[in-house]
Amino acid sequence: MDDTFEGGRAKDKALAARWSAAAEAIEALAGARSLDAVVTVLRAFARRVVGADGIAIVLPDGDRCHYVAEDSMEPLWEGQFFPASSCVSGWAMKHRETAVIGDVFDDPRVPVDAYRTTFVRSMLMVPIGQTKPIAAIGAYWSEAGEPSDHEIALLEALARAASVALENERLAKRT
Repeated sequence: MDDTFEGGRAKDKALAARWSAAAEAIEALAGARSLDAVVTVLRAFARRVVGADGIAIVLPDGDRCHYVAEDSMEPLWEGQFFPASSCVSGWAMKHRETAVIGDVFDDPRVPVDAYRTTFVRSMLMVPIGQTKPIAAIGAYWSEAGEPSDHEIALLEALARAASVALENERLAKRT
């Protein structure tokens, strides 16, 4: 077999493994009954699912964004607060759309000073809760370049599943 064929098979297997991990994460989110449980599941699975060098889960806190959890090759911002008006997570939640950033040093939504001392060069930030975002999940890579359509779709799928889990928890409390 030629190297091109083998390389394609290896990529297919890697992508299949990511989708399998996503299915496992979605199953775990289906059983999550609290915000803490959802954060725990996302922290456990998201980085592996999208093949990122780091992930963070962010909650709004008034006019700030609170980085409540992360799984990363180096510490990022866990426990820190940033103004919602000047961070990518705030932008994603305000606009209710995914921020796709191929170069953190060449995008006006990025507070460059917060990234200078980190490994982060490209990222995704996806709001959790489409009609009224209640959180966001970010994925970070150490190399500049647009995240792939698969990486975007996988992180958005996890965000949708997290949103459903939190809505189910809210409805369960009402009954």
